[in-house]
Amino acid sequence: MKSRQASAQPLEPRPAGSSAAEAELRVCLVAGLAGDAARYRRFLDGLSGHLRAYLRRRLPRARDDVEDILQETLLAVHNARHTYRPEQPLTAWVHAIARYKLMDFFRAHSRREALHDPFDDDGGLFVASDVEPTDARRDVAVLLQALPDRHRLPIQLVKLEGLSVAEAAQRCGMSESAVKVGVHRGLKALAARIRGNT
Repeated sequence: MKSRQASAQPLEPRPAGSSAAEAELRVCLVAGLAGDAARYRRFLDGLSGHLRAYLRRRLPRARDDVEDILQETLLAVHNARHTYRPEQPLTAWVHAIARYKLMDFFRAHSRREALHDPFDDDGGLFVASDVEPTDARRDVAVLLQALPDRHRLPIQLVKLEGLSVAEAAQRCGMSESAVKVGVHRGLKALAARIRGNT
């Protein structure tokens, strides 16, 4: 009974400028680090709500990914809990971890999203498809073979393999501007060829 009362008291004064919510979470974390499993669970539960709101504000168009990033961030917080120093603000510590997880998400999706960048104003090339992915890959390969190397290689490297323009330029021995021009002109040629076939 005595130990329960002792654990209910804040273990250390809260850092200046911290909010009541942060102070409460900080007390629960510090108690959890000292072995209080129930308080640690309260810390994780409370932190979940704050992190979810933080992630939703930063990912308004990726709502489906928020829960995955939230779980990854909570796991990272749990794995890094030994690095938290009670004299430092909890917000700064958690924010650094959440920011790294967001950067990981953006890095992982930037290459994938580059494959979906609009390349022409008509937008009709990939509006809908009912073919199997293997058929689509075969059709794209056939279309690409009809292009000259100066157009085909930049499209393959940048749009299909997800390389940056600089990486593609280095790989195929072209200047960066030549790679950009090759992608643009090659995609226009593909769009014209597809429109001509339909």
